[in-house]
This record gives sequence, C-alpha cells and structure tokens, in this order.
Amino acid sequence: LSRAGARVTALSRTAADLESLAQECPGVEPLCLDLADWAATDAALDSVGPFELLVNNAAVAELQPFLEVTRDALDRSLDVNFRAVLHVSQIVARQMIAQGVPGAIVNVSSQASQRALRDHAVYCSTKSALDMLSKVMAMELGPHKIRVNTVNPTVVMTDMGRINWSDPQKSAAMISRIPLGKFAEVDDVVNSILFLLSDKSAMTTGSSLMVDGGFLVS
Repeated sequence: LSRAGARVTALSRTAADLESLAQECPGVEPLCLDLADWAATDAALDSVGPFELLVNNAAVAELQPFLEVTRDALDRSLDVNFRAVLHVSQIVARQMIAQGVPGAIVNVSSQASQRALRDHAVYCSTKSALDMLSKVMAMELGPHKIRVNTVNPTVVMTDMGRINWSDPQKSAAMISRIPLGKFAEVDDVVNSILFLLSDKSAMTTGSSLMVDGGFLVS
C-alpha cells in the first residue's frame, strides 16, 4: 500500500515488527497497540486518521481439538479475529462517513471460514463469523459509499503459517487438496487486497475473494 502511494498507519502489538516495517517502508506511521484492548484502541485511533482505506489483518490461530478447546483460547481468538475487526471498522467507518468520501474495507478471512479443518474449531468459527460480519457491514455501509469485502486465502507462508504447517505430513495432506499444488505467498494475498481497495473493484462489495489455489472446489 505504501509503495502504491498510500499514507499508511500500521498497527501491531509487537514493537519489533513495527520497527522492521519502518525500516522496510520508510514513511509508514507505526502504532503499537493490542487490538484486543477495546479502550486502548479507541484512544489510539481517535488520535490518528482520518482514513479512507482499512485492512483488518490481525489474527491469532489457537489450534486445539474441539474437546480440548479452552476458554482462554476462545476468548483470545474472539477478541482478535472478530471483536477487533468490528471495533476498528466502526471507528474508521465513522471517520469515512464524517469525511463524506467513498471508502473501502478489506477483512482478511480464510478458506477455513467455509471448510471444516481438524483442530480449527475456534479458528474456523471466528473466520465464518468474520465473513458474515463483512456482508452485514457491506449492506449497512453501502449507502455511505463504503465497500467491504474479504480475502479468503489458503495457508499463507507467513511466520504464523510456517509454525502451524511445519509438519511435512500435515502440509502434504493439505497441498494434495489444492489443485495448484502449493500454499499461497504473501504477495498473492497483497495483490488481491490491492484490487479490492482500488477503483478497479468499484462495483464489488459484500464479496469473498478466494485466494486458495482452488482448495474449495476440490
């Protein structure tokens, strides 16, 4: 987004990631914040902006068998994967409406929103909730010329993706179900987000763009 000319504010609870990002993309405004903290998010986002574009990308993957799901894992997943998206989107959408200009929001979901995966009871459920939240947002924010869509990737080769899919037996079983025969790279998701934020998708809202190599059709 920065290379495409956008003025970017990047939020993360991990200071080291923000420092690395600032070196990689000079000009990005870093904001260290735990999005699970509702009050802190209110205070921080009131001091920056206004924004015309929003990408909700923060997520956690607490993988546990259904019978072993803990309350802590459930609460943390709901806080970050669902509540934070709703809350940040409320704040930013109000700023967009106050400006009176068109806006676009992209929520990073997952193929797991539409396909059951072993040990992903909580993750699948939060991503399914995110997909439906995005559709309701699209319906209610459309009259304000704010578009809302999701990208739904397969496994992406981020640090989190490598940790959760480092077992060759586990990853081979997943890749065998992907017609293109590989996991997604970060740029595959980035390019889809850029499309959904841009005027090239000006008539697209309430949609889920699959970036899954064909997993859901296999």
